[in-house]
Amino acid sequence: MSDHKIESHQPVVVITGCSSGIGRVTARYLRERFITVYPTARTDEEVEALRAEGFQGAMRLDVRRSEEIAEVIREVLDREGRIDVWFNNAGYGQLGAVEDLPAEALREQFETNVIGLHECTRQILPVMRRQGGGKIIQHSSVLGLVALPLRGAYNASKYAVEGLTDTLRLELEGTGIHVSLLNTGPVSSHFRQNALRTLERIDIDASRWRSFYRKALRDESRKVPFNLPPESVASVVHRIILSERPRPRYYITKATLLLATAKRLLSTRILDQVLRQV
Repeated sequence: MSDHKIESHQPVVVITGCSSGIGRVTARYLRERFITVYPTARTDEEVEALRAEGFQGAMRLDVRRSEEIAEVIREVLDREGRIDVWFNNAGYGQLGAVEDLPAEALREQFETNVIGLHECTRQILPVMRRQGGGKIIQHSSVLGLVALPLRGAYNASKYAVEGLTDTLRLELEGTGIHVSLLNTGPVSSHFRQNALRTLERIDIDASRWRSFYRKALRDESRKVPFNLPPESVASVVHRIILSERPRPRYYITKATLLLATAKRLLSTRILDQVLRQV
């Protein structure tokens, strides 16, 4: 079913996690299409880089800090009077077998990918209720649908995002606030390189998975099948912004579509066999 398009006032969009990759590309993509966009990033240096690129509305936002979320919302409302779309894009991946993950690594993964996303959502909802509507876009992953080995922390965080969002969607029925999940597969960005850096938390030499870790570090720049450019995500975000009734879920990349279909059709044992080979 196609999305119904609307054209009214120029939408006001806030995006988290715009230091690089999908967040920054999406901010550029929307600006080129005359969307009022406020990109945010975690450090002052990253914000200055965004401003140097012409994003004068760029602001600092570490999603782990409630006060910074509130300040961004206040600032955008002071300037624009409304926030039509909030894109919860900030997040990172932690590599490592479940048995190797320190509790602190799992805790930090959830602080950004789940708790930060939840706090942004919780704070923007009253604004959208007062406006009579709005859109919240949650950046999940293909790994919110299926699990892959050695990615337990990231898998768990995205499964949590799925559960929170599915529940929220049910609770928002009739409010005019739409929530959409992006199940993104392999997309060109710094995500993989950043994830590999998280292996510093793990004692690789003591792990039974050490050969995998070493191979991953050697193959840092290897090409991933079905990989798409970040514009593939940006274009979906643009569609959601223009849609009167956006879908609750968008599959991005063939990998996501194939694995989502496999999960529906295959038994758990057979699916596990498939996922071990991915």
